[in-house]
Amino acid sequence: MWDLADENCLLAMWWVPTQPLEALKVVEAWGFRLMTMKGFTWIKCGSRQPDKLVMGMGHMTRANSEDCLFAVKGKLPPRINAGIVQSFTAPRLEHSRKPDVVREKLVQLLGDVSRIELFARQSSHGFDVWGNQCEDPAVQLHPGYALDIARLTNAFSNAPLSPTDNQGRERAA
Repeated sequence: MWDLADENCLLAMWWVPTQPLEALKVVEAWGFRLMTMKGFTWIKCGSRQPDKLVMGMGHMTRANSEDCLFAVKGKLPPRINAGIVQSFTAPRLEHSRKPDVVREKLVQLLGDVSRIELFARQSSHGFDVWGNQCEDPAVQLHPGYALDIARLTNAFSNAPLSPTDNQGRERAA
């Protein structure tokens, strides 16, 4: 991410509501600072019944929305359109796929700037894409594989740790 992001840019990142702290750790690790946890809120409706909200899983209430946080690196890029609203209703799509309206809103918000979508499910006009499910990705990603975390933890448990910066480089002691 450090080599991809411009010195002054906006990060729009979908996050899982049960893991807000993990989302914030990713933002910080990538060198961004949080603006808002609710840059966009996608309220999901049915594809056949757009006037009916969908009902998903949930610990207390049944989920029917997803949130996209905004974070900034360097100076915030200038806002082109001040009329972009935070929430929108759009049909629920297949797993992990986000509605095209989000990309349209980002273009309206920031104008003609470089854009990349990581873990994309499809190619999108005006966006470079990284994802193993889209046509012509900027980089070909290969499917991951499971790791035995317990075995890895044991292998590294005796290794001395050295302090690193947020880009993985060793800091001077």
